[in-house]
Amino acid sequence: MKKFKTVFNQVKSLNGAEAPDMANLLWQLICYSPKMPVRLQQQHLLDEAKPFTLEVDDPHFAKSVLKFNGFVWGESSRKIMITHGWGSKAADFAELITALKNITDTQVIAFDAPGNGSSEGELSNLLLFAKAAEAVINTFGAPDIIIGHSLGAMANAIAVKETAIKPALLISIAPLINLKENFVASLNAADVAPAIQDKFFADFEHLFAMEASGFTMDRLYPSGAIKRHWLAYDEDDKTAPYKFLKDFLAVYPSIQTKAYDGRGHERIIKDEAVIADIVNLIA
Repeated sequence: MKKFKTVFNQVKSLNGAEAPDMANLLWQLICYSPKMPVRLQQQHLLDEAKPFTLEVDDPHFAKSVLKFNGFVWGESSRKIMITHGWGSKAADFAELITALKNITDTQVIAFDAPGNGSSEGELSNLLLFAKAAEAVINTFGAPDIIIGHSLGAMANAIAVKETAIKPALLISIAPLINLKENFVASLNAADVAPAIQDKFFADFEHLFAMEASGFTMDRLYPSGAIKRHWLAYDEDDKTAPYKFLKDFLAVYPSIQTKAYDGRGHERIIKDEAVIADIVNLIA
């Protein structure tokens, strides 16, 4: 978190002006995932798991193979995969994982995406999240239930498409819907001038061979592969604005939704009511 704050303050101090290393600063501002240490309760949960390490290729930032770490609780053939959000890690689902472990005949699999938590990588992005989810699916088999929070929900959509699996239940918690708008919000918060933002997005398109505006949930969504989709949200979520979610849900009215007012974007995954509803859905 300290590094992210340093980069943010450095960009903001420019007051909209450009710096010699502006491109590098903006990539760090947008693609450096803040890291928080594991708390004692979380570490106890990780110690109970069977750890694993897998690899994904990062052709954009590291330009090499990155190792990422994961954790498995239980031995059942009924698998639950959890994909965390930006600036997060598997251990941040400690409360939910603890509750899921108590469901009879389940195996819970969670991982730290590249550039997050305990995994390798300096910068990260949605595609690395999705590649990690795909690697877990290809290694452990198709999950019956897939849970994703924030950017993890978008990554799950890509992974389901790429692996051609058909999970019985997809659970999305405060999903991001329009990734470019999140980028713009971060750039605006740091007072990056419009012309410099335009150059950043041109660089983005050159690097990823795709416009940032293409990373939206409605374009990524694997509608034919989802048997049942349940979605939790907070209408006042500032990170995942409801106006984008509302438009997405209008296109996919079969998605079941439930609002949890006042939970916020990060705390919603720890909320007792949210966890209880998820357990009831699965059990």
